[in-house]
Amino acid sequence: MSELALTVLQALDKAGSIKDSRSTFPGVPSASIQAALYSLTAREMVTFKDHSIDKWDLTNEGKDIIANGSHEMRLYDEVVKSMEGLKIADVTKVLGDSGKVGQQRAFKNGWVKKEGDRLVVKAEQKPVDETVVQLKEIQETGTLSCKNSDKELAELKKRKLVARSTILYFSVEKAKEFALEIKKFETDITSDMIQSGAWKTATFKPYNFSAEGIRPQAGAFQPLNKVREEFRKIFLSMGFTEMPSNQYVESGFWNFDTLFVPQQHPARDLQDTFYIKDPVAADQPEDKAYWENVRKVHQEGAYGSLGYRYPWKGEESTKLVLRTHTTSISALLLKKLAEDPKPARYFSIDRVFRNEAVDATHLAEFHQVEGVIADYGLTLGDLIGFMERFFKKMGVEKLRFKPAYNPYTEPSMEIFSYHEGLDKWVEIGNSGMFRPEMLEAMGLPKDMRVHGWGLSLERPTMIKYGVSNIRELLGHKVSLDFVETNPAVRFDEKLV
Repeated sequence: MSELALTVLQALDKAGSIKDSRSTFPGVPSASIQAALYSLTAREMVTFKDHSIDKWDLTNEGKDIIANGSHEMRLYDEVVKSMEGLKIADVTKVLGDSGKVGQQRAFKNGWVKKEGDRLVVKAEQKPVDETVVQLKEIQETGTLSCKNSDKELAELKKRKLVARSTILYFSVEKAKEFALEIKKFETDITSDMIQSGAWKTATFKPYNFSAEGIRPQAGAFQPLNKVREEFRKIFLSMGFTEMPSNQYVESGFWNFDTLFVPQQHPARDLQDTFYIKDPVAADQPEDKAYWENVRKVHQEGAYGSLGYRYPWKGEESTKLVLRTHTTSISALLLKKLAEDPKPARYFSIDRVFRNEAVDATHLAEFHQVEGVIADYGLTLGDLIGFMERFFKKMGVEKLRFKPAYNPYTEPSMEIFSYHEGLDKWVEIGNSGMFRPEMLEAMGLPKDMRVHGWGLSLERPTMIKYGVSNIRELLGHKVSLDFVETNPAVRFDEKLV
């Protein structure tokens, strides 16, 4: 038993009770006191309660403000010094990086105003630097006493002028086994104790049945990976082969042109697609005949199509992009299939990139689940029937199909499912039959048809795990506790 535990007993015997361990044991870390109290509590010698209070401390920047004034006051002083007003362009030159912060807060406080390209004084007399006043009070008392103290402290913390720490202390009372001497408890019965009979008079340490064991250190699958594995099982059970999809950078040729996406399509704008700066362009494909087929079907039309009738540019086709869909991989696999045309089923589940504004349901990068079926004599009815079987394996039975437009599929359909929780139909995917302009240019036979469909991996994962903000599922804001504690997902699979 530590000397601190004996010290606690002696102090408790002298005072009768301890109301605040900070005053009784000044300078002793709270963690050390807590360990001693737990040990004494296990022997039923004391009882204790823990208490905590928040204490606010100044950061180095907060201390600098007390010494030199707040950013907004420094800006105000500089504006006063300038007879004709302080040029806005000179704010950072005069005040450094803090100038913009000072300008923003001085505007907010109504101390200065803008006239043309300059800042001029708006306040009739020099204002009180409330930030310095608040920081001095925090330095002296550890908190604020004003009416809106919580709001003001939160604002100062946001400005990184103060930091909060929690102070832990304890109140202690005597228990039924209180004594100034700590008895030694036996923890195990040994063979010697049984043979000598010493176990009859020995005092054993009581078991703490409420104590938790040490949590084993182990890795955990990210929820997206759990759902991804369920999708993989469904695809593999239906005879699909997984495509090699770990190539994130593609040329515009494979990402757009082979899919019959025109070079003037909005999807190819900088606002929608990430282009690579170095290197800027890829080499042309080795199959020059295929290159020419793609150029011809775009520019002049071929295979029964009028094409788009625009001057197709090779330099636009060789630009490197972060792939906007995994269909670029599907196109490459279908081109290889043209060398030996036969029925095939492919799938991929991997990351794609689009230059989108980030919000609760959109990210600039996400995962696409894609499936492709190539066979002779396929029809749109076959695609609808397969979609129903595929989604039934996920436990989704209520489906609707809506005509849609895609550059590389015709006909095309959006897939909707009835969401019981939302009590409405929601879009869950897109599908269609690849156009002859795309397939015949590759060299596939005329009577070979290809079904294609895709859906997001994030949306079903968010539904399964009850996540409303996609940024809590993927990215730097994901909680590791969320990853570790959520169980593996299981789709409500139905036999087909």
